[in-house]
Amino acid sequence: MNRHTHQACTSFLAGKLATLDGSTLIARNEDNFVAIWPKRAVVHPANEDRDRHFVSKGNAFTTTLPEQAYHYTAMPDNDPSEGYFEESGINDQNVAMSATESAYTNSRVLGIDPLVTDGIAEDAMLTVVLPYVDSAQAGIQRLGQLVTENGAAETNGVLFSDAEEVWYMEIVSGHHWVAQRIPDDAYAVVANQLAIEDVDFIDTKNFLTSPGIRQFVQENRLNPDGNRFNSRHIFGTQTIDDAHYNTPRVWYGHKLFTPSALENPSSQDLPFIRHAERKISVGAVEQFLGSHYQETPFDPLGTGSEEAKHQFRAVGLSRTQNSHILQIRRNVAPVLAGVVWQCLGNPAFSPYLPFYAQGDQVGLAYGEDNAAYNGQNPYWANKLLDVLSEAHYHQNRKLLADFLNQTQAAGYQRLHLGDQQATVSAASLGQFNAETADALAQAIQVQTGKLVQANADLSALTFTMDAGL
Repeated sequence: MNRHTHQACTSFLAGKLATLDGSTLIARNEDNFVAIWPKRAVVHPANEDRDRHFVSKGNAFTTTLPEQAYHYTAMPDNDPSEGYFEESGINDQNVAMSATESAYTNSRVLGIDPLVTDGIAEDAMLTVVLPYVDSAQAGIQRLGQLVTENGAAETNGVLFSDAEEVWYMEIVSGHHWVAQRIPDDAYAVVANQLAIEDVDFIDTKNFLTSPGIRQFVQENRLNPDGNRFNSRHIFGTQTIDDAHYNTPRVWYGHKLFTPSALENPSSQDLPFIRHAERKISVGAVEQFLGSHYQETPFDPLGTGSEEAKHQFRAVGLSRTQNSHILQIRRNVAPVLAGVVWQCLGNPAFSPYLPFYAQGDQVGLAYGEDNAAYNGQNPYWANKLLDVLSEAHYHQNRKLLADFLNQTQAAGYQRLHLGDQQATVSAASLGQFNAETADALAQAIQVQTGKLVQANADLSALTFTMDAGL
């Protein structure tokens, strides 16, 4: 089975003043072309044994890794034969990274600076960046240098955050990139398109770019606007696919967080930066990542026409393998600040597990080999839950909603309890993570049992019989 990395993923970013508790948030659904592609959770200790001569299994991208490496969490593919695809994590400097949001560069640009076959790509990105950076900006600079010197194999968006800042970086050609800091009081939704708009080269506190990008654009007459540097216009695409596959997800995110915004779901000019009308909670981000255009004619599980229900690609999918919210908190001790809210499956139906990034484990089952079906394995347990939940969605809506509400509350409760620990260490946080994982596993098994019974009662192969028979 070949992995397809493009035309997938939805991302969300929010600054510290936009969130309910002052945390920074970056989040993403890692989607695939297939419904089953097993993922697992790992915790890498600081300075673990590794070959410093890194060679990607995906495309032979090569680099020399720094000598010192930080502890970090990751969500790799179970099968590493095509590359690690570690995707998302937080290191012990409380730097969070999520990679990548696949996107597209237009043919004008690629004709001049094409993508590099053995350049850095999604499969290697988190592995060669996150363990070696101590701030969000340092992450951009390290990845940017790799792109400039080695080239990039793909057009990608990458999310970075620390306790103070949230950044979105876009690799826009074979050797060029741009990055923008999300304003502290704002949020952004990205869906498989180049999203950054006007770049201010003087404002280096909020914009970073590859060396010579302005000259590259000027010399090759790539700027359609002339008197401004709109990165989306210069490097991006505006296709029919964009209008139906990508922009509707951005529109729906804006609809949830900024309800007064009157936008067209297929508009090619939706703003990158938005301000929410209420403070943003982790729970609200969970609901967005599991959304499928509820309360609109475009809901694939709704009551609209068949044409409307299949017009736009939803956010939460059966193809979602790893949905995560990376939270860096500012109101607790640094060792407790980094929290990974992890969902293995479609967040429309599957819950999020909060675990402390500085723990030495998540839970033994989360790291086990899961190539074959095993109902006790977290990945497969969530996939089974997704299938059973969708099977009779309308008849079971209250059962499904109650479960997500209860597990969301339980996640908050676990975090509140964990924050009150008298003494904290990597081992104690790891043990706490494992206990959280066990509790969630039990909740999933109970919900699975309820759905089996409910769906059995709804079988078409049944018949109402006389009570006396």
